[in-house]
Amino acid sequence: MELNQIVRNPFSLMTDPAAVLHAMQHSNSLARLRGQVFHPLDKPLLSAVPDDVAAYDRRIDRELND
Repeated sequence: MELNQIVRNPFSLMTDPAAVLHAMQHSNSLARLRGQVFHPLDKPLLSAVPDDVAAYDRRIDRELND
């Protein structure tokens, strides 16, 4: 199959990794993309649990497991 036909047919691309790499390397659309790295700002803040809350959690867990 000719390369242009392979590139236009996504199912053919799944069976030919070399054609995928070639299409990516010669893609004008991909070349125009700007590369950016985004870091999440909403990282969970894990704080220490007070002793009384931890004891309550353990008691509930024991009751559920019995």
